Order: sequence, then C-alpha cells, then structure tokens
Amino acid sequence: MTTIPNDDELLLARIGYRQELRREFSKWSTISYAISILGVLGSVPATFGAPLAAGGPATAVWCWFLGSIMALCIGSSVAELVSAYPTAGGMYFVTKYVVPEDQVPIFSWIQGWCNLLGQTAGVSSVAYTVSQMLLAGASMNSQLTNGRYSYSPTAWDTVVLSIGLLIFFGIICSMTTKSLHRIIIWFAPINITATICICVILLYNTPDKQPASWVFTHVTDGSRWGSKLFSFLLGFISVAWTMTDYDGTTHMSEETHDAATLGPRAIQTAVVVSGALGWLLTVSMCFCLTDFEDILNTPTGLPAAQIFLNAGGKTGGMVMWGFAVLVQLFTGCSAMLADTRMAYAFSRDEALPFSSSLSKINPYTQTPVNAVWFVVFFSICLNCIAIGSTETATAIFSITAPALDLSYVAVILAHQLYRHQVTSSRVPLR
Repeated sequence: MTTIPNDDELLLARIGYRQELRREFSKWSTISYAISILGVLGSVPATFGAPLAAGGPATAVWCWFLGSIMALCIGSSVAELVSAYPTAGGMYFVTKYVVPEDQVPIFSWIQGWCNLLGQTAGVSSVAYTVSQMLLAGASMNSQLTNGRYSYSPTAWDTVVLSIGLLIFFGIICSMTTKSLHRIIIWFAPINITATICICVILLYNTPDKQPASWVFTHVTDGSRWGSKLFSFLLGFISVAWTMTDYDGTTHMSEETHDAATLGPRAIQTAVVVSGALGWLLTVSMCFCLTDFEDILNTPTGLPAAQIFLNAGGKTGGMVMWGFAVLVQLFTGCSAMLADTRMAYAFSRDEALPFSSSLSKINPYTQTPVNAVWFVVFFSICLNCIAIGSTETATAIFSITAPALDLSYVAVILAHQLYRHQVTSSRVPLR
C-alpha cells in the first residue's frame, strides 16, 4: 500500500493533476464519511422487508452475514487499488493503469459511466427511501382504523418530498470542505451509538420474542417459485443495496490528508463496522418478529417501522424511527458528495457534456458547485419517473448495486488479467 506522508500534492501531481480542492478531511472525518455512506441504521430498516418477504428471518440473517464477507473481499481489493491512485475519479481513474494502453479509452469510458450512473441512481434511491420513511412516520401518527391509517402517502407526495430532500443534499454538498469535515465527523458516532441503543431497546422491550432456533433456521419460499434456495438468494437484495459504494471514500481523496493511506483504511473499517452493526440490527429485528405475517403486512408499509412501534409504543417507536431517518439523511448527503466528486473528476477529463463548466471550482467555496447541481438535476429527473410508475423508478434505482459492483469487479479482474501486459512505466506509483 503506497504511503507518501504530508506530500499529497506531489502525489497528485505525479498522477497528472494539480491540487484544486482543499484538503480538510482528517482521519476521523474520513472514517466517519466511509461509515456514513453505507448508513446501516437507515438502510437496514428501509430494506428489511425484502429479504424477510423473500425467505423469512433466517434468509435476512444469513444473507447479511455472507454478504458482508463478500463486501469485505471486494472492498479490500478496491482499497488496495485506489491506495496507489488517490484521486477524485476513484476506480474510473485506476482503469488507466490496469489495462493495455490501446484499451484505456473505451474501458475508462465504460467504467466511468457505470460508476456515475450507479452513484446517481443511488442518490436518487436514497432520497426516495428517506421520503418513504418520513411519510411512513406521518402515517404512523395518523388515526388507525380497521387496520388502515387515515393518511396514506401517494406517489406524488413521495416524489415531491424526495425532490426537496435532493435540493437539501445539494445545499449541504455545496459547502466548503472544512464545513463538510465539521458536519460529517459526527455522522458515524451518531449512527453507531443509535444502532446499538436501538438493538438493546428492541430486545429488552419486545415481549414474546421468537426463539433463536426460529430466527437462525426458519426459511420460507416467499418467491413462490417452489425453491427455498432461490428465495434465499433473493435475500441478498438488502445487503447488496446497503453494502456498496465502497469507493465513495476515494472520491474524497483530493480533500483528504494522507489520502493514499487514510482512504483505504477507512474503506476497510467502514465495511467491517457496518457489516457487524447491520448483522446485529438484523438479528435483533428478527427476534422481534412476534407475529410474522402481521408485521410483514403492516399498514405502515415497512416491517421495521412496525417492529419499532411494537417495542416502543407510538412515542418510543417514533423516536427510534426518527434516528433511522436521520442516519439515512446522512447516507444521502454522503452519497451525493461522492457522486458530485465523481462528476467533477469525469468532467475534468472532458468525458461529460459541458465538461468545461462542470469541472470549474467555485472561487468562494473551493468546491465543484456546478457538478453538485448537475447531480441534483439528474437525480430529480430520475425521481420524477415515479410519478407515472413507481415500478419503473424502482427498477432504475435497482441498477445502483449492479452498476457500482460491476465497475469495481471489472477493474479488479482487469488488474489480474493484464498485470503482465501493462508496462511498469505506466504505473508511476508502484
């Protein structure tokens, strides 16, 4: 792993770029950022229903466990590669040094667009999910009659609120790097503390908890395909959506001190911490499935929300749900921040329309504000699709994990396949 302490600008110059952004992120804000972009406390409750409906509690528990191990393998490979090339382009830029020279243009172009589209779909989906979670909270506070809440959010309500959230994310991401450092350094402590507290509250307050034998072994055929194995595989949806965007930290490399060392360490730390917390939260919620079918078909629309209500009542449940929403807001801000830096790096290499404008650094904030609002605009466009068809929007959001993971795996495989063909003269840091 390459380390050039206190010489980040020289390292960046050797890669081929001049320092334009301010390096204000420290060790702790970098780790906090890496953990917050995965956003366990927000993402796990938001996606808990998918593996639960597909294959029951054991599917949710073991898919998260196995998926976290897989994420650590990919994340460690990503960390190793980007440690040599700590730029805002992340894995897109690494492509230049892992494939033969004649294949660099097409490979980099595909890699860059996969990463950019995956991240933009991710930002849109997080904003949409936060909107759903907030409106679910509004439903839970309305009158419950005959198993239905008096307020039921429409697609229009969800989209309008998500647009407001995207604009809010854009305002945060337009701040100076120093301001972002001061805000983001609190994201991980709140996430970790709240997750542990909620797990304790759920296990302590929920009566008639399910036995461990049921939690860890009960698999259902929720897919209706006559195969519990197929249903089990569908359970990876939750962990795949949550445990991705590992290279988000690398997109902040040009704003981080000693990025070649801190970035990779932050990625591995985030995957380990988030994997452990996510599994703990998943197991805790599965123990609290006191009435499996009723919770799965809760009028709130989100099984995790009903579990919180059962354990804490309306007041306690809303407090716990509020922290889940808050952490998901952190995830949205972090995801957009990575996306905007990727857009800036991509346009810096003239790979986007209007690249000359998108690659400009705002003279006041010293951040790529034009790139920020470019991402906001296209994220809003994606969310507006949900007004006409929620299913279509959900399908678009679903490209997040495949597109990002494809961009990681493609570079890792290329590095292994072409490492004997790529000349050492093209790899200035190794």
